[in-house]
Amino acid sequence: MASRAHALLDVDRQPAPAIDGAALQVEIERVGRAIASERALGLAHPLRAAGRRAIQMTSADAQLRAALFRLVDVTPACRDVEDIGRHFASFAGELDGSRQVRLALALADNRAGRVILGRAVASGVRQTARRFIAGETPRAAGRELERLWRSGIATSVDLLGEVTVSAAEADAYALRCGQMLAEVGELARAWPAQPSLERDSLGPLPRANLSVKVSSLTPLLRPQAPALGVGDAARRLRPLLARARDLGAHVHIDMESLDSLEATVELALEVLGELAFRDGPSAGLVLQAYLQQSPALLERILDWAARTPRRVPLTVRLVKGAYWDHEVAVAHQHGWRVPVFTDKAECDRNFEALTRRLLDARPLVRVAVGSHNLRSIAHAIAYNRLRGGRDEDLELQVLRGLGDQLATALARHGVRVRVYTPVGDLVAGMAYLVRRLLENTSNESFLLAQQHGASLERLLTAP
Repeated sequence: MASRAHALLDVDRQPAPAIDGAALQVEIERVGRAIASERALGLAHPLRAAGRRAIQMTSADAQLRAALFRLVDVTPACRDVEDIGRHFASFAGELDGSRQVRLALALADNRAGRVILGRAVASGVRQTARRFIAGETPRAAGRELERLWRSGIATSVDLLGEVTVSAAEADAYALRCGQMLAEVGELARAWPAQPSLERDSLGPLPRANLSVKVSSLTPLLRPQAPALGVGDAARRLRPLLARARDLGAHVHIDMESLDSLEATVELALEVLGELAFRDGPSAGLVLQAYLQQSPALLERILDWAARTPRRVPLTVRLVKGAYWDHEVAVAHQHGWRVPVFTDKAECDRNFEALTRRLLDARPLVRVAVGSHNLRSIAHAIAYNRLRGGRDEDLELQVLRGLGDQLATALARHGVRVRVYTPVGDLVAGMAYLVRRLLENTSNESFLLAQQHGASLERLLTAP
C-alpha cells in the first residue's frame, strides 16, 4: 500500500518556498523568548539544583572531572564499599590538595574510613544514575513514564546495554527489547488520552516507543565488513519489528560511533524496505549533525524514502552527536582526517541546515529534532511555522536528566516533546552515564552556559 507521503511525492519534489533570513531570525527570537519565559525553566527540585551546582563545580576543574568520570566508570566493578573508598582515594590522590581532597585521603588511611568514604561515594553515584536512568525495568520506570505522559511529554525508552561480544548476549538483548515493547505497551494502554502526543497530520503516533542499538543486536560489527554485522543483526531486528507492528509500537534505531554507521544505515534501510514491513511498524533512524558527511547521508536517506513506499513514513531524529571525543581520539590515533566538525559554530550551522532540509522534505519523513540548545529548538519551530507547517508535525526531543526542565517548558508552550529515557541496571548504563556527564559538563553546553548567566540574546544569536 502506498503511503500518504508517496501520494504527495510530487508536492515534495517542488522547491521549498524561500524563507527570508531576517524574518526567520525575528521569529527565532520571538519563539525563543516565549519558551524561555516559561516558569518551568526557573523551577527546580532541591536535589536537582544541588546536582547542577555539583556539575558546575566539576565543569570548572578538568582534573576533578576526569577523576570523577573514572570513578563512575569503575564503581560497578568494585567488590564492596571499602573498595569504592579505596579507588576514590586513589583518584583523589592525583588531584591538587584541596580541603575536600585532604579529608578524603585522611579517611582512606584505615578500613573504617574507607567504608564511610565508599558508602558516600556509592550513594552519590546511585543518585547521579537515577537522574539519568528512570528505573531498572519498565515496571520500575512505569511511574515516571506515566508522570511524563500526564504532563504532556512522550518518551522513547532505551534499554541500557552497550556492545555485545557474543551471540548469546545479542539474543538476550533482542529478547529483552521484545519484552520491553510489550510491557511498555501494556502500561501505556492505561494512560489518559493526550491528542497532541498521539497524532500528527500523517496519522497516529504510537504511545510505546523503543530505541535500540545495532551494536547490541550483533557481536559481528566490523567497519571493514559491514555486511557481516548487517546480516547477523537483521535476523534479530526482524522479529522485533514484527512484534512492534503487531503491538502498534515504534522502534527507533540509534546511531552510535562512526565505525558502526554504515552497518546501521544499511541494516535500517534494508530491513525497513522489505515487503513485510511496508505497512509498519512506525520506525526511525538517527542523523548526527557533528559528522561532516551528515548532509550526504541525509540525501541518501531521503532518496531511499522517495523510492520505498511505506504506509508509515520514516522518522528521522536529528541530534548533534554524543561520540565527539571518541571520534577525534580514534582519528588522531590512526592519523586519519577528523570526521566531525571541530568548530562548534560550524556544527551548529550544519544542524540548522539539516533541520531545514528535513522540514522541507516532509511528508517523506517525520521530523524529530533532539537538542538542549535554545537557539536550535527555536530555529526548528520558527522555520516550520514560516514554511506553513503545524506544530504537531515537528517533534522536539531531549535527554532525561539533561533536558527535564526544558521538556516541561516546551510542553507548556504547546509543542510535542519526547524524552529519551534510559531503563536498565547501573552496570549496563555506565558507558551511557559517562557520555551524558561529558555532555553536561562540556564547555559548549547550552545548559551550562545558561547556568553561568549567558544572556538570552547570546543564546539566540545565529551561529
